[in-house]
Amino acid sequence: MKIKISPSILSADLGCLANEIRKVEEGGADYLHIDVIDGVFAPNISFGPPLIKSIRKYSALVFDVHLMIVDPERYLDEFVEAGSDIITVHIEALKDPSRIISRIRGAGAKPSISLKPATSLSTVKEFLDEIDMLLVMTVDPGFSGQSFKRDILPKIREARRMIDQLNREIDLQVDGGINKESAPLVVEAGANVLVAASAIFGAPDVEKAIREMRESCSP
Repeated sequence: MKIKISPSILSADLGCLANEIRKVEEGGADYLHIDVIDGVFAPNISFGPPLIKSIRKYSALVFDVHLMIVDPERYLDEFVEAGSDIITVHIEALKDPSRIISRIRGAGAKPSISLKPATSLSTVKEFLDEIDMLLVMTVDPGFSGQSFKRDILPKIREARRMIDQLNREIDLQVDGGINKESAPLVVEAGANVLVAASAIFGAPDVEKAIREMRESCSP
């Protein structure tokens, strides 16, 4: 199973964002994780479609867009048109998950669902066969730099078991406190897409940080 690394620009130097993105792309990242936070669903306010549109021309990376917002369906078309490749919506913010999953796919992006640490996997079980990725949060959404919560590892294992039962290629992404120490733990539990913020963008050598994280997950 290929391990994909998705650096989160929440920890990037926004004053030179194009250069920051170039560094992770040249350093071997697979995706670019873009956290969209509205200050309502989760604390903090981050980015929107204009930012995504402005950086799209600087990168060929897969734009992995994580919507931590209320009423995400209202803005789907704007995010797709701005250049999002994967759109993750939170199960806690959805009234009709199947409808929004269908809309994301119909608009030309890959649909993904996320859940907070306290949210049970039972809330997403019936929709797993409709998505391309499941994101398990190991910290409460809103801010980068939080510590990894080891007590989420059984939840990641159970998510992998549920995915494997479907016999479909569905990525299992983990976000929160991921670094070269916690990365092998979540990969062993079944994750194959790792979101890392400060561990990559805060490193003095981005390429080395990506390489060491990938190597830490090797058998």
